[in-house]
Amino acid sequence: MNAISEIDAQLEADDLVLRIDGTKPLSADAIAAVTAVCNSAEDGAGRDRVIVQVSGTPAAPWAEELTVSLVSKWERALRRLERLPVPTLAVADGGCGGLALDALLATDYRIATGSVRLTVSAAEGTLWPGMALYRLANQSAGTAAIRRAVLFGIPIAAAEALGLHLIDEVSDDVAGSLARITERTGALSGSDLAIRRQMMFDATSTGFEEALGTHLAACDLTLRRAATEAAA
Repeated sequence: MNAISEIDAQLEADDLVLRIDGTKPLSADAIAAVTAVCNSAEDGAGRDRVIVQVSGTPAAPWAEELTVSLVSKWERALRRLERLPVPTLAVADGGCGGLALDALLATDYRIATGSVRLTVSAAEGTLWPGMALYRLANQSAGTAAIRRAVLFGIPIAAAEALGLHLIDEVSDDVAGSLARITERTGALSGSDLAIRRQMMFDATSTGFEEALGTHLAACDLTLRRAATEAAA
């Protein structure tokens, strides 16, 4: 049984699952799949996590039917996934490029099997300059491996991706890892999670004085909520 099958075997009825096949080209169907999961996660129906299963690298040719408009819709859908009011947990298996890499880098917590290889895919003889490049550069703890991946398409193996903080753990027991991190993140949702994410996104581009007001407002919100709960 592979990693994806292990996860499928333990899914609960109300789990939100997004499956991204990196071998397929970008399409309206892929955008619709991300949008549908985002709609369900945002409807406040008690869903406490989104599981994103990713694997596969593009088979050439895969960019022949692409348009800038379609790519823009995909990137906006991923940005929405990145800002959901529930934790997003990724499971990556095997080669991950194209749509699979895009979706992986837009999640909160990333579990990978030892076979994972993150790859910036080529299109029409050149490496694809999508927003995965932006996320790789912004999220990584190093530069040399990212430079090789972005400029020359050299894959990043699982152990290296872990060291670069592009994935959070490499696991032989993916189902167990997913259960453990779900328990740890189960209490985080809604506006608190959204606020934390936004402050994190802004930290690299916002000066201290500008950021201070936002952080103080978030602290005030937390203290007020705690006082209300204590008085109840």
